[in-house]
Amino acid sequence: MTPLYALHDVGVRFGSGKGAVDALQGVQLRIAPGERVALVGSNGCGKSTLLRVLHGLLQPTAGRFEVPTAVRQAMVFQRPYLLRLSAQANIALGLWMQGLSWRRAKVRADMALQRVGLATHALRNARVLSGGQQQRVAMARAWALSPDVLFLDEPTASLDPRAKRDIELLMQDFAGQDRPMTLVFASHNLGQVKRLASRVIYLEQGRILADLPVSDFFGGQVLQEQHPEAHLFVKGEST
Repeated sequence: MTPLYALHDVGVRFGSGKGAVDALQGVQLRIAPGERVALVGSNGCGKSTLLRVLHGLLQPTAGRFEVPTAVRQAMVFQRPYLLRLSAQANIALGLWMQGLSWRRAKVRADMALQRVGLATHALRNARVLSGGQQQRVAMARAWALSPDVLFLDEPTASLDPRAKRDIELLMQDFAGQDRPMTLVFASHNLGQVKRLASRVIYLEQGRILADLPVSDFFGGQVLQEQHPEAHLFVKGEST
């Protein structure tokens, strides 16, 4: 299957000279349509940088990155940036900027809010909504763009258990719809990774040290024998 994304020895360096930091080093990665890929690792390991490279927000400083021009993609951040407008307008604005009439954009925004269970909040100021509701507005904004690929950077990290469950259910829903999205998400929650991912990538100091199906990543034997650093990470996070 032709990959959606192919990274060949990709590196990202911030700064220069003695103060330079290699956020990614020698990354080899292919992502196929329909995969649900979880990026795991400790803070500063390169998860967010890799997501930003994949989404086109960062250009590699080394290596080569291939992505088909026809791929539609969207990204949801840990803390969504929302304008001081209604939830409906926050979604409709992006659609209008892509060429839809304002009337059609509002209709599509209302459909998106209905999809995430916030239809009754359409005209409320998005910034006064709860953290979980704001994240659902961000999910609705992404869904409204009809992306082939959805990137998520720690989308439930700051949420309470109920809000986390709501976002997870939306991720499952988006991945399982009639035209399923490819999901690539960073997470510290290994339970969430088990529930949502089909493939797990472990990063350490900007390098990919393990890339396994979710069953092998949490199976124990393969990880312990072939990827000891990742095994120690899983053991530490699980205790």
